[in-house]
Amino acid sequence: MNVNINEGWKTHLETEFEKDYFKNLVEFVKNEYSNFNVYPKGKHIFAAFDHSKFEDTRVVILGQDPYHGPGQANGLCFSVNDGIPQPPSLVNIFKEIHNDTGSSIPQSGNLERWAYQGVLLLNATLTVRAHQAGSHQGKGWEQFTDRVIEIVSAEKENVVFMLWGGYAKKKASKIDSSKHLILTSGHPSPLSANRGYWFGNKHFTKANEYLIANGKKPIEW
Repeated sequence: MNVNINEGWKTHLETEFEKDYFKNLVEFVKNEYSNFNVYPKGKHIFAAFDHSKFEDTRVVILGQDPYHGPGQANGLCFSVNDGIPQPPSLVNIFKEIHNDTGSSIPQSGNLERWAYQGVLLLNATLTVRAHQAGSHQGKGWEQFTDRVIEIVSAEKENVVFMLWGGYAKKKASKIDSSKHLILTSGHPSPLSANRGYWFGNKHFTKANEYLIANGKKPIEW
């Protein structure tokens, strides 16, 4: 597993790569890719860090697992490549953005355009076996991505953290709420959204209002 990421992130994370848990994680992931069908493709494992520079990061969206269906995961949480049908959670994200901001619903589910604007699209676990949700949980990824959250919280100011669903909400304890905005709601998955826990959260206008109030450019959702 080649940890080749943007220099800004590497500066803040390189000590993490030397820790025993991360070395063990690397061996586990290498073995999984050698013996099983694993997503995303190896070159996309750290896509969230490749597409979003540390110095530009002003929004963090936290997912849980990569998509585990063929061709879906591209290394950015909730995102799929051009031409791939939008998964239900992403459909609901776009519906909420439309209802919240009035913007049209895009045909492509590729969220690289958000990442390039400074949105860190971070899954708590960066790899998964095909068709086996949660199969790479508890192997070290969570320790690494928790550290990412802690570093962003400590080293930056006025970042918007969007925590959707019970799993993501638990990460709030790692964020300094005195200098960042934490937005929480139900998960955009149909199970949660259809029970009234997602639609109407207006996270996208709330995020932009906060960014503008703190002298930062809003995100073109």
